[in-house]
Amino acid sequence: MPACDRLGEKPMRLGILADIHGNYRALAAVLADMAQAGVERIVSLGDNIGYGPEPEDVVRALIKHRVVSVMGNHEQGLFSRSHYERLHAVPRDSLALTRTLLSPDSLAWLEGLQAVRCENGVRYVHGCPPQSATIYLYTPTKKRLRRVFAAYPERFCFAGHTHDFGWHQQNDADVVSREVAIGHVALESDARYLLLPGSVGQPRDMLSWHAKYMVWDQATATIDIRSVPYDVQTTIRLLGERGFPASNAKRLYW
Repeated sequence: MPACDRLGEKPMRLGILADIHGNYRALAAVLADMAQAGVERIVSLGDNIGYGPEPEDVVRALIKHRVVSVMGNHEQGLFSRSHYERLHAVPRDSLALTRTLLSPDSLAWLEGLQAVRCENGVRYVHGCPPQSATIYLYTPTKKRLRRVFAAYPERFCFAGHTHDFGWHQQNDADVVSREVAIGHVALESDARYLLLPGSVGQPRDMLSWHAKYMVWDQATATIDIRSVPYDVQTTIRLLGERGFPASNAKRLYW
């Protein structure tokens, strides 16, 4: 299990995002919102590509903004034949198109991502901790959550993959899952947290089609769950023009 890197002790405002999936219009709106929110450091929980029509623009924006990222299962599918073949037909077809739209430099950046990143007592992973990019955390039972929390030592862990929000916390021996709403939530000083920030590029939270992400203010011990509108019609048009499966567009706007 990787040890945590130490990046300094100063509390920061972190932007935590996941599942951009090649949706540059959504990412651009989120980056602008992060600037207004005073975000100092950005972490992506993987699946930066796949499904969406502008993967090259997404990767270039992540590099420009010095976004730290872990590897998602769609990145794995780009570089591992076995992972690619385990995907369903739509993500496979989407990844085949995605590869043709990525430059060699962007492919190299994506291939260099690690499955898990730990820094300053925080764990970042795409799927289920401690380090899975493929296992989902849909409505886990208390029994499963206890096993998951026991599998890693950090107080905070952020994960993606479900395209939905998740809020799970451990207080002593008890574990609790709570509903997530847009807005500020205070963190408890004696709890451990496993948090899922929703999806930037293809939300499945049934709240709205807006891009979703979290801001973690370490100084005030709060999480700000944010929802950002973006130019979804351009994304839908580009999906059609570039030959992506029709279902990719249907999932964006409802």
